[in-house]
Amino acid sequence: MPRDDSFRDFVLDQLASVPGVRAKAMFGGHGVYAGPYFFAIIADGRLFFKVSAESKKTYEVWGMETFRTGKSYYEVPSDILEDSEQLAEWAETAIQAARKAVEK
Repeated sequence: MPRDDSFRDFVLDQLASVPGVRAKAMFGGHGVYAGPYFFAIIADGRLFFKVSAESKKTYEVWGMETFRTGKSYYEVPSDILEDSEQLAEWAETAIQAARKAVEK
């Protein structure tokens, strides 16, 4: 049965203002990149962004869950997902977190 990529397409459309964003299929979902930085996961109709120690607190205030058992990616609230400008701002923070993780 073919996979329904409509949620992936929606996310990419919402992130259209973020330079170099693309998704790659992986493990039944998609990894989302901006340039060389892996900053998001699309899985099971949900979007998760990479967090830093600082940005993690914002997701916790919203009561968001982590991706599976990891603590590095948190689900993006639906209110943010629906607002492309806010989503782009959150994505930039996630890209910075991904960049910092690579530079360590």
